[in-house]
Amino acid sequence: MSSVSNHKRSLLLITVDCLRADHCGFYGYSRPTTPFLDSLAKESLVVPTAIVGGAPTYYSLPTILASRMPFAMGRDVIGLAPGETTLATALRASGYATAAFSAANPYISSRFGYNQGFGLFRDFLDFEAKSVPDAVSVEASSGDSVRGRVNRSIKNLARAVGLSRLYNELYFQYCMKSAPPAESIDALRRFPAADVLVDEARAWLASVGEQPFFLWLHLMDPHSPYYPEEDAFRELTGKSVEPGRAHYLNEYWNRSDLAAPGLHGKRDEVVQLYDAGIRWVDSQIARLIQSLRQTNRWDQCVLALTADHGEEFLEHGGRYHAPVRLNEEIVRVPLLIRVPGERVPRQIGWKVPASPMSHLHLAPTLLEILGAEAPSSFRGRSLWTNLQRGEPWDDPAIGPAIIECGYGCTNPFRAESRSVSRLLAVREERFKMIMRVEPDAVEEVYDLGTDPAEADRSCAALAAGTRKRLLLAARDHIEKETSAHDGKMRLRARLRDLRSDRLG
Repeated sequence: MSSVSNHKRSLLLITVDCLRADHCGFYGYSRPTTPFLDSLAKESLVVPTAIVGGAPTYYSLPTILASRMPFAMGRDVIGLAPGETTLATALRASGYATAAFSAANPYISSRFGYNQGFGLFRDFLDFEAKSVPDAVSVEASSGDSVRGRVNRSIKNLARAVGLSRLYNELYFQYCMKSAPPAESIDALRRFPAADVLVDEARAWLASVGEQPFFLWLHLMDPHSPYYPEEDAFRELTGKSVEPGRAHYLNEYWNRSDLAAPGLHGKRDEVVQLYDAGIRWVDSQIARLIQSLRQTNRWDQCVLALTADHGEEFLEHGGRYHAPVRLNEEIVRVPLLIRVPGERVPRQIGWKVPASPMSHLHLAPTLLEILGAEAPSSFRGRSLWTNLQRGEPWDDPAIGPAIIECGYGCTNPFRAESRSVSRLLAVREERFKMIMRVEPDAVEEVYDLGTDPAEADRSCAALAAGTRKRLLLAARDHIEKETSAHDGKMRLRARLRDLRSDRLG
């Protein structure tokens, strides 16, 4: 097996928002969402169980870029601290040209420190959809107009006589029929599509010459609302996507008055839209890599593809990825690592370890592949040797994968919203525990070997020793994280927040 060469390779890091591992072909998905990546996987290391450090994006990205857990500086710190060492700052200090392109995700911006270490940083927050109809809400009061007052009276009467569900359905259908028709899928899209970012990335790559580079792309195509490129939808399904239908499905899926049973009838169509977003990402990654091949840069380029978190489609009664659940559809993501010149071993008995690989260890692993030393501030460690040899990482210093977020914190721009209880999960190869860290909390424990769908949250048959081990791992993580707070970095982050709040 070849060893990592000493001269500098380049690094292409692609994070795809909301991309579930089990919706990729190279993880066994039946729908052809990732034909190009499937072919690339044959010459790459595909980690079976890659686990995020937190979810959603604002809890996940610090683990990927700075190799530390989301709450390493306290629950009230979001993003990267000013002056914090990251994958980007380390590589730029080593002579790399660095650039990042993020598809208008508001949590990946200079406001939260993500521009640090990048010579070119573009977040596309100036992107504007061409013509986005107003979202429909059955809770809308329709203002203080005569029609609004009549609507509220009818709504109150329906509630009084037990016909709220009928009223909500009629009101939703009325709003949808009253909405102006959508011109096209492009007009409905809330984020720049992957081709826009790839165009920018190709132009930047042409400007760096022979200098080694670190390029990070964060793509939003599978993110809700689900408005995929029409070509991708056609390639995936063999039919066209009608803008009005796509708008209807997204608004229906977003309804606050319906529980899972009322939404289930639209689930398959919504998942089709989501999958088509993945298909477009796949085609644009192919286009970017083709450009690297044409300029003879691909043979010296390491690729790492992963996601910040997954997406739920009613598996546990929910939608999207709010920080209220840490089930597998949210925390298990794809991780594909392609190293030029590294022969992927296929001998009998070899396999990438099934032990969960936390994103905490991704940045140190990538730095070792590049022949660079990981900064001392990184909490994770390189697992490159284990991945090469197909050996599990049984070192107690690594431990299980830990995932954490602030329960219910859906608007981290408001500092007061961050002071919520911690939602924490401990993920071993077979067993998993999820709990809210607060008085009288009751943990959910799953045996993923016999219950991969996480249907039995009590796992009554679980041995007491296993449950105790999971609880001790959670306690040890919290104690270790609390005692290791970097006060200087925390202060910088809080001062930045105060300045941002004062500036509005």
